[in-house]
This record gives sequence, C-alpha cells and structure tokens, in this order.
Amino acid sequence: MCGTILYAGGSSHWATGTRVLSTFNQSHLNGQIKPTDMSSGLGLPLPGVLAEYRIFPSSGLVKCPDYLSDEEACTLPIAAVTAWTSINWQNPIGQPIREPETIVLVQGTGGVSIAGLLIAKAAGLKCIVTSSSDTKLAKAKELSADYTINYRSCPEWQEEVMKFSDGRGADIILETGGAQTLRKSFACVAFGGCIACIGYLSGKDEPSGGMNVNVLALSRNVTLKGILNGPRERFEEMVEFLEENKVKMVVDRVFAFEEVKEAVGYLAAGGHFGKVVMKVAKV
Repeated sequence: MCGTILYAGGSSHWATGTRVLSTFNQSHLNGQIKPTDMSSGLGLPLPGVLAEYRIFPSSGLVKCPDYLSDEEACTLPIAAVTAWTSINWQNPIGQPIREPETIVLVQGTGGVSIAGLLIAKAAGLKCIVTSSSDTKLAKAKELSADYTINYRSCPEWQEEVMKFSDGRGADIILETGGAQTLRKSFACVAFGGCIACIGYLSGKDEPSGGMNVNVLALSRNVTLKGILNGPRERFEEMVEFLEENKVKMVVDRVFAFEEVKEAVGYLAAGGHFGKVVMKVAKV
C-alpha cells in the first residue's frame, strides 16, 4: 500500500499529507519475526489494503521515497522487502551486501524475483534469472541480468548456473518454486551459500524418491532460510538504499479500483513481469 495520511491522530511521528507505505506484518518492527507477529499480517488475518481509507498504527508505516510514483512505491512492502531480506538478512542493519563477485539467482520474473534482480544490480552483484519465457528473459536482460536461462528448453538449469559461475554456484538463491526446484537449487548453490525459501509455485509435495535435506545442506554447508517478508527496520534500510541508487520497481500493469476481478484473474494467469497494481480512486 502507498497512500497519503489524511489524519495523523495524536502521532508525533507523522503529519497530515505525508505519503507513506504500509508494512506487511504490522507488529514486526525489528529482528526475527515472532509467532505473535503473524497475527498482524495485512490481508491475512487482518483486513488488507484494497480500500479507499484505512487506519494504521503509527509503527506500521514507512515514509514513501519522493522519487517514486504511488504505483511504483506500492510494490515495495511485500515484493521488494522480501527480496531485500533474502539478499541481506545475514548482514547487520546499515551494511547491505556490495561484494561484486556475489552471484544471486532469482527464479521466475514475478514481483519478488524482479525486485531481487534490480536490488542485486544496484548493489553491484551478478544476477542470473530463470523463466519459461524467452520474451520475459529478454526483458530481464534489458534490466541488466548477467545471465538468463529458459528452464523449459533447458530443464537441467542448475548445470547452466554452475557453468556461468565457473563451477562455484550461486551465493544466494531466491527459491520460489518449491517441490520441483529445491533439489536443483541445492545442486547449484555455492559452498556456504544461502537458499532463501520464499514460495512453492511448483507445489509443496516432494517428487517421488523424496529429498534428504539434511544431507543436501551438509554437502555444501548451505543455509536454508525461510523468508516471511522482513521487519520494519529492514524496510527502512531498503528504502534508503533504493533512494540512494534511484532504483525503480517494474510495474507490469495498473488496474482501476472497479477492475479488481480482472486484476486478480490477470495475476492468477501468471503472465505478468514484475508487479500488478490496483489504483484506488483519488480522494
């Protein structure tokens, strides 16, 4: 959500007229997420943000960077924060990774993956993108992806990752596939690398034969990290980085408020590149 404060209540931190972004888990302010924070998630279990007016606690908002439009900025709270946390969760706040030899692999070209590509390149890292669409891979190239792989024409894409990295593997993998991709992620992650588990678009059930995650993790000394968005402090850290580098998120399509059914159908069809946005009528 990106919106404008109409009434700041008794808050000493916010003023009427300020453009703000909502955090996802409203009570997750810093550090590791706690079970109690899960009850503060927007959309589930709390009401979401498909509304003209919404009341937030002052701690559940982050200042919107001026250089972004509302449509661009509203993509930050979930997709961009998830990508940022996946890449930087091991680093102290205020010290995002900037090592040029770091290789980031993003699976697919949805919101999180494209945000990961943009963040990685702005930080000076190398980035590999996978997709089943050559058209989308061409767009990823235009966004400075270092290497692209069509996983339909090249089903053993993990071997291509190893070739590109001269046998080292990817240091950070944004794992969005799940059952059909995790084993391949283990096969191409660098020693000491991190697989950030974000989603399971290919399903939750393991393929026949199962998978001994313990052995796979030990074989390359890998960290398997579940990512549930990130705390407000990471969000603010990311906004500072994006503003410094003037990074603009990719908006695939903007729908009007009354087109919500069409928007949900478009998103579910999976043909988008980047984020799908709903534009609520201006007050």
